[in-house]
Amino acid sequence: MSETAPTHIVIGAGIVGAATAYALQKRGARVTLIDRGEPGRGASYGNSGALSPGSVAPLAMPGVLKTVPGMLLDPQGPLHVPPEYLFTALPWLLRFVAASAPEQVARISNALAQLHAGAIDRHLELAREIGAPELIIQRGHLHLYPDEAALAKDAAGWKLREQHGVKFERIGREQILALESQVGPRYQVGIHMPEQATVVNPFRYVTRIVAAFAANGGRVEQGEVQRLEATAPPGNSGWRCVGAARSWEAPQVVIAAGAWSLRLLEGIGMHVPLETQRGYHVTFKGVVAPISRTVVLADRKAFLAPMEEGLRIGGTVEFGGLDRLPDYRRARLLAQFARETFAGLGDAQEEVWMGHRPCFPDTLPRVGPAPAHPGLWLAFGHGHLGLTDSVNTARLLAEIIT
Repeated sequence: MSETAPTHIVIGAGIVGAATAYALQKRGARVTLIDRGEPGRGASYGNSGALSPGSVAPLAMPGVLKTVPGMLLDPQGPLHVPPEYLFTALPWLLRFVAASAPEQVARISNALAQLHAGAIDRHLELAREIGAPELIIQRGHLHLYPDEAALAKDAAGWKLREQHGVKFERIGREQILALESQVGPRYQVGIHMPEQATVVNPFRYVTRIVAAFAANGGRVEQGEVQRLEATAPPGNSGWRCVGAARSWEAPQVVIAAGAWSLRLLEGIGMHVPLETQRGYHVTFKGVVAPISRTVVLADRKAFLAPMEEGLRIGGTVEFGGLDRLPDYRRARLLAQFARETFAGLGDAQEEVWMGHRPCFPDTLPRVGPAPAHPGLWLAFGHGHLGLTDSVNTARLLAEIIT
């Protein structure tokens, strides 16, 4: 191998791939970062910006089987599966329900807590290193509920957080308004989590990481890796990443391609239960955000955040695969929720977006070596927590690989 040939390739330049390439480079690796599009333009672009190490409750909690049918039948519900996609999604949904067993929830929660540990401090360190500390604000998160009955539905999740030492306090309407004065009258009860944080421009965060990586000698290339080929004898490490127009080779390859990771693995005979939970957001541009921190409309499973360019609301879970066209009625529903909660959005310009969150039924990402494939590493499936867990995933992988 020539002195300039990469020792490592990272496929995928979202927040997880960018952070991994940067971390590997800091440990002396010669890294090529490849993405099918512009770095940060995938799921990372539409992120709601929440840094949530307190999110230790898995998506599937005990009793989820009773709630899923109702959500599926509710056209405005937070979970939507088009009827024609239900058969395709059914194996994933069955695994999802199985993951809600109490013993599984305890295992998953412990794993999430370990992966989240120290995440905000490491994000702050990274933001300083890349010269963009202003991108992270530390004002906590505020979860809002219409009443005590709505809060009681989430009691199991808050109990898990308490067990893991996550700091939070229940507050009433007066305290809600003291934190966020423009919250509408629908929300009377809240939970304040003072130690959480927010990234006010996830796209710029990714591009600054990639720019720092490139400035230190890292290679950034655009191209779609269509398949992987082992180039070394069995038991040894070496991979070719084959694209439509060219190929890239290195002894070590990290797959951080989000929802597209599944296609690459299936090409080498690996099958994992990965689905894309298609998420939508609306960014209200041209207005000052009516909030100063991440605000969660808990009854509507929607996250709002103050962004550099305005107010963003994101949420919903929609199954439909990678190729189905977006259904922007989901985004318009989010916009309605935002306008009902905050009166000052006026004639703000609405920018809508849809992206693919890579999710496993047990909520846990796959991070580490690919079984029986030396030199191939996995870093995908972070679901709703890719931003939060990107730095710890990158740190863990860089330590193991190098």
